Amino acid sequence: MSEQQDQAGAQVAVLGGGVMGETLLAALLASGWSPQQVEVTEQQVARADDLAGRYAVRTGARNATAAARADVVLVAVKPQVVGSVLDEIAPVLRGGTLVVSVAAGLPLSFYERRLPTGTPVVRVMPNTPAVVGEGASAIAPGAAAGEGHLVLVEKILSTTGLVVRVAEKDLDAVTAISGSGPAYAFYLIDAMAEAGVLLGLPRDLATKLAVATVEGSAALAAQSGDHPVVLRERVSSPGGTTVAAVRELDAHGVRAGIVAAAQAAADRSRELGSQYAG
Repeated sequence: MSEQQDQAGAQVAVLGGGVMGETLLAALLASGWSPQQVEVTEQQVARADDLAGRYAVRTGARNATAAARADVVLVAVKPQVVGSVLDEIAPVLRGGTLVVSVAAGLPLSFYERRLPTGTPVVRVMPNTPAVVGEGASAIAPGAAAGEGHLVLVEKILSTTGLVVRVAEKDLDAVTAISGSGPAYAFYLIDAMAEAGVLLGLPRDLATKLAVATVEGSAALAAQSGDHPVVLRERVSSPGGTTVAAVRELDAHGVRAGIVAAAQAAADRSRELGSQYAG
């Protein structure tokens, strides 16, 4: 589709009906696309029938058939099969079709080598909270993707949460922070809940308190705009319980552990990108 074309009349193919594919499907419909404009490919017949029944969209198993009639193609399959999917659709793509990928690790050059010259490509690094509309996604444009293409991708993702633009070189860092980051948050919630149990609380209550605390703290940080250190200091009375707790976190290297975890995630993202693209 041309850089100036909007969603009116644009046909969209979602290749892959898994969790992220369904998230993109729901986002499209919530953002104003009609079911008649969207087609989903899914190899498992039961899953395809389920999506068709719940969202009233066309479903099928042939990626090339869906891509041939699409103005926008969303690639939501596993990284290890992206190459074969691109080989399927490359011969049938119409000129100017926008290709958007949510597959982790694969560089833009991987797509641009396999697709017709001049095909606009946009990479997206989403995260799992996008499923509930509280995600954080970063988008990076390929050589042929312009401002209009980025605006369109932002429109598609607008109901999934925060959407930011980054250079492709920063996507490994994004993967380490927001892509893998939900696991860090779940790790913290689990640890807080376990602490509550050790201190005598019933597990379900401890878990509810931990979840609500993390959720509320994140909302406060987002709404206030203050630096996290400032927010932490507001909770920390001199000589009080919070100061004693944070001192133990520092003593046990929690901050250093998170930084090391993010570095490991970024390194692994680069390794996987090289492996899949090789």
